[in-house]
Amino acid sequence: MQVRYRYRIEPDLVQRQVLARTFGCARVVFNDVIRCQDDALRAGERLSPSEVQRRVITEAKGSAQREWLAEVASVALVQSVRDAHRAYRNFFDSVKGKRGGRKAGRPRFKSRKDTRQSFRLTRNGFSIRPNGRLYLAKAGEVRVRWSRDLPSEPTSVTIIRDPDDHFYASFVVEVQQRQLPVVEREAGVDLGITTFATVADSRGGHWGVSNPRHLAHKRRKLARLEREKFRRGKGTANRAKTRLKIAVRHGKIARARKDFHHKLALELIRENQAVYLENLNVLGMFRNRRMAKAISDAGWGQFVRIVEEKAERHGRSVVKVSRWLPSSKLCSGCGHVMDGMPLKIRAWRCPMCCEVHDRDVNAAKNILAAGLAERQNAGGARVSPSDVEVQGDEAGSTPGAA
Repeated sequence: MQVRYRYRIEPDLVQRQVLARTFGCARVVFNDVIRCQDDALRAGERLSPSEVQRRVITEAKGSAQREWLAEVASVALVQSVRDAHRAYRNFFDSVKGKRGGRKAGRPRFKSRKDTRQSFRLTRNGFSIRPNGRLYLAKAGEVRVRWSRDLPSEPTSVTIIRDPDDHFYASFVVEVQQRQLPVVEREAGVDLGITTFATVADSRGGHWGVSNPRHLAHKRRKLARLEREKFRRGKGTANRAKTRLKIAVRHGKIARARKDFHHKLALELIRENQAVYLENLNVLGMFRNRRMAKAISDAGWGQFVRIVEEKAERHGRSVVKVSRWLPSSKLCSGCGHVMDGMPLKIRAWRCPMCCEVHDRDVNAAKNILAAGLAERQNAGGARVSPSDVEVQGDEAGSTPGAA
């Protein structure tokens, strides 16, 4: 399987200028491909990928308007053309129903004001030198902070400039699956706000992981910097300095959140043979203005993606149960479903069996039970809706916001 290894790089001033030109040229070529395809579509003309590449790169280099494309590595421009073709292919496959997941939108023009810039190089555009430096075409040898060794020879590298003006090299490498020892335990995970994850395992234990609230703890500092930026005149050097301070703060928050997600996901994968999660509609939850910021700070979508990646790499299973499962208002003891369960209710007593439930622990137990049923149900295939799923759960659309 292919994974990415990302490292911080430290280009000097001249190399930064070369990389900046490459970012701009790759962006222009990408936009030219979209413009060329749109013009051909309106004219009823069908262009092959090689013809598009000839027009936007080969012919463009000979014109006065695009002669500066010859100043950067041609491999970066070719990869930009391929990125545009892939965007179109994803869009058409999504329209035809051939592509799963979220609907892919029509490719849009890239802007020079985009806070994140990148370009990609294949094997003929970069190499790792014996002295540990990364050679990039047209830019030369760049110093790399090797935090860990690469497991194999990289097939491509993506050079990234983040809003905080830090440069990174993201390598694509091939790794083998590392099967972990089989354990006789499975876990259901309920994601929330106050308690980030409430875990119930098949041995009867349960525990919670508190939400570190990375963004909330830095909100006052960020608000002060935003007011400072507002006072600076647009286009001034002082405003640019304040913008960089804000970007640095957000970069630290994002890295701390990702580190937390990686550590928790690896712990769940190591200790459980299978992990059961809700199939959350995180984007839909952002429409709730009162909770959108807290949900974004928690980063449920990123956490679920990391859990799935680690499970694939280590030979574990991840099963997503229906988002309409009324996990919060379903009694895990007798199966009674309450009529309603407002978020302010954190503990409740079942009127049928008189068992007292903690809202999050009860939800995690129900997710575990539903996940076990899904695995036994034709290998995870949906045969027929259960009585629980038919009843639905209006409150369950915002899970364990707890």
